[in-house]
Amino acid sequence: MRIISIDPGYERIGIAVLEKTNGKEILLFSECFKTKASLPFFDRLALLGGEVLRVIEEFRPEALAIENLFIETNQKTAMRVAEARGAILYQARISGLDIFEYTPLQIKVATTGYGKATKIQVISMVKKLIKGAESIKQDDEMDAIAIGLTHFAYYRSGGVQK
Repeated sequence: MRIISIDPGYERIGIAVLEKTNGKEILLFSECFKTKASLPFFDRLALLGGEVLRVIEEFRPEALAIENLFIETNQKTAMRVAEARGAILYQARISGLDIFEYTPLQIKVATTGYGKATKIQVISMVKKLIKGAESIKQDDEMDAIAIGLTHFAYYRSGGVQK
């Protein structure tokens, strides 16, 4: 099974492509895609959507795993992230991908076994679970990988939610 997993945002998004074969998770691609703050918001959305489509076309995943929106105290930021998520979900759906959403709690439990794990603990486990992740510097990329690992954990257990 090959998936694309995304940590959504609009200034930057974490994108990872993982594959699970013979019970082993392999990182095929990851990046932190950034847009310039000087660009109009709608141009930034178009760039994000275009990059997601490029990765989908290059790696041909079967599904998208994405983090559910966590409502922040800053409503304007939350709305912008929701709009970016919409652009990402649109690209996935028109590309024929199944879409799976995971909460921050599910991601923490799947990667560390503890629902109140810190970001540092999640990153530490991702580095232990995925070869090549130890050289990644961007949190957004690590989060995308963690989301992908979460999908594999829930998919295996039958607890997948579309």
